Amino acid sequence: MSDLGRKGLGDQAKEKATPDSQKSTLDQAKEGASGAYDRAASAVQPEENKSTSQKAGDTFRSGSDDASENSKGFVAQAQDSLNSAGQAISDTLSGNQKK
Repeated sequence: MSDLGRKGLGDQAKEKATPDSQKSTLDQAKEGASGAYDRAASAVQPEENKSTSQKAGDTFRSGSDDASENSKGFVAQAQDSLNSAGQAISDTLSGNQKK
């Protein structure tokens, strides 16, 4: 059971388990809005006023959010590396090598 106005653990797990490719644009927008509200509510609601299940849900979402941010960082690093390699190949083929 979730606290009033908050997402339950089951809802959070279902949202994370369903790939975005299987969600409509409207569903993704609703999840984004409700997720932002839930994060804000989590931040202002004192821990002692949260139910046990809500504490578990907040912990679950926090870990999931951290993993998502870390994966975005890895993707950005990989893209930067590929862009640099592509530029080096392009420079080599065109004869514009840095000396």
